[in-house]
Amino acid sequence: MSTSFPVMREAAMDPNHPLARAFASFTEAAGSLERTYGQLQAQVAQLRQELEVTNRDLAKSVEENRRIRERLRRILEGLPCGVLVMESGAGVSIMNPEAVRLIGAQAEHADALPPDLAPVLERARTSGEECELLLNRSDGKTGASGRWIAARHAWLDQEQATSVFILRDISDAKKLEEEREQMRRQQALVEMSALLAHEIRNPLGSLELFAGLLAEAELDQEPERWVGHVQAGLRTLSATVNNVLHLHNPPPAERSEMDVGELLDWGYEFLLPLAKQAGVQLQVINALHGVRISADRHRLEQVLLNLALNGLRFMAGGGWLSIMGSEGALGEVEIAVRDTGPGIAKEVLPRIFDAGFSTRPGSSGLGLAVCRKIMEQHGGTITAESRAGYGAIFRLRFGNERGRA
Repeated sequence: MSTSFPVMREAAMDPNHPLARAFASFTEAAGSLERTYGQLQAQVAQLRQELEVTNRDLAKSVEENRRIRERLRRILEGLPCGVLVMESGAGVSIMNPEAVRLIGAQAEHADALPPDLAPVLERARTSGEECELLLNRSDGKTGASGRWIAARHAWLDQEQATSVFILRDISDAKKLEEEREQMRRQQALVEMSALLAHEIRNPLGSLELFAGLLAEAELDQEPERWVGHVQAGLRTLSATVNNVLHLHNPPPAERSEMDVGELLDWGYEFLLPLAKQAGVQLQVINALHGVRISADRHRLEQVLLNLALNGLRFMAGGGWLSIMGSEGALGEVEIAVRDTGPGIAKEVLPRIFDAGFSTRPGSSGLGLAVCRKIMEQHGGTITAESRAGYGAIFRLRFGNERGRA
């Protein structure tokens, strides 16, 4: 050790000494390394700061994307139309709830779609037009007629062959279109029926006049019976013509004071030939003589005739028809028409006053509808009571002001 200290002293005193130069180089390198390390620390701190800012921006962007996706999902779920996204070769990738409702089931693959829907989607894709389809379903939710769907196509990514289909439920529009067409046909039928009824009414009036003259002539018993049958048939035909005219183009009621008892007396005389022809016993119980109401006599005659004919037609094998007029405790007027026919089934009873409804083949279904319309014109009501197999009762009630003669 005594020999090393002189060497070190010599190196320290001589800057050109190799050891001194090596130490100086080491000191310089250490200083450079320290400065580089400091710079590196500064750069690392700066990079860390930039990374934190980037991470915050990225987290914010991810959160914003999540909110956007959630918003789009809610919008997609809330759309009133169906949205169906299909990837080429991968089937259905997106189907919103409305599309599920329209199609009927969640489909994850193209071949899982209803078989009659796929060709329509393909036609919409190739034509670029909205295509319609009557989609029949087997879940019983749309009834026998199914559901009408319109499909329109748009490219979401044409390069990737990603398609989006917009599905609309057009069942209501189709139903409305069908109803308009039905109303148009019905209106044409109404106009034709009214025209025919007017054309028939004039010669029918002449036939009734001539039949009345023959009935007043002194004929043998057999011809007189034939004339009675002719009059009964003409009255039936006249009632049918009046039903057509009064239902579709009802004239205003020409109301005046009338005796209800006289109306029932007329009913007995007018209906008796019809009852005899049908082999039905006719009975009129009249407690309304002198009871007066404000009404259109001819329209009420039509009501009585319609109710009586309705009963007679359902008693082809004979029976009993009763017309009873009474006055209630509060002074209201009631006319009840009762028959011993087959009665009216419970399930169809609420519909018997609907125009065009009838349970008898070949009937126009207008008689009872006309009766209700006439009673409404007079501020009155008409109701029906029946049980299948026990006949039927129709009650006419008048609520207008009236008095006793």
